[in-house]
Amino acid sequence: GGHAKIRKAVAPIKVATGEMCQNRIMFKQFIAGGAIDVVQIDSCRMGGLNEVLAVLLIAAKFGLPVWPHAGGVGLCEYVQHLSMIDYVAVSGTKDGRVIEYVDHLHEHFIEPCVIRDAAYMPPQAPGFSVEMKAQSIEDYLHRA
Repeated sequence: GGHAKIRKAVAPIKVATGEMCQNRIMFKQFIAGGAIDVVQIDSCRMGGLNEVLAVLLIAAKFGLPVWPHAGGVGLCEYVQHLSMIDYVAVSGTKDGRVIEYVDHLHEHFIEPCVIRDAAYMPPQAPGFSVEMKAQSIEDYLHRA
């Protein structure tokens, strides 16, 4: 396919892609087709945590790192958990792993992500850290 041709043409530069994929089937096609070096999931585009877990397992089977996309509002709060799941339950390594960080709108979350020494710190509360403050919801609620 086209992405495999691009990967071959730009080697030894690694290709990170997948933000447009909605499910594990699309990722499996990219990975099995030799079109990807770094699996870049967009957790909000995926069909939920089960799809993300399936992609983590497929990537591990092929020896590929997963770098979650985290550019949108609340994505940093969410993807920190996905990378920690990858480390604790799937890959067992932080080597070659990167998590995107965008310093944008974290003040609207009850448990915003914490970065220390260029690394995400483990959240201290249960859940996925994406609960928004009531005042932020009220301030930005669109009323017709």
